[in-house]
Amino acid sequence: PAAAPQPAAQAGAGKPVNSPLPGTITEVKVKAGDAIKAGDVVVVLEAMKMQNNIEAEFDGTVTSVLVNKGDTVMEGAALLTIG
Repeated sequence: PAAAPQPAAQAGAGKPVNSPLPGTITEVKVKAGDAIKAGDVVVVLEAMKMQNNIEAEFDGTVTSVLVNKGDTVMEGAALLTIG
């Protein structure tokens, strides 16, 4: 039997985009499968009453989104992965 085709990037595989500071997710601008470029805003994080744009650090495809709007995250928490 022929082997099943493999997806371009496994779900959850790749490099994480981490939260630079603790806060609350106010917007998730990407979904799994989206192609993104370095510098694209992927998540908006509210911290200390300020909206912070979290940008992708490298080009790739979003393999998983690990947070939802309204989630509270700590500094260093993985927000999504890019493969």
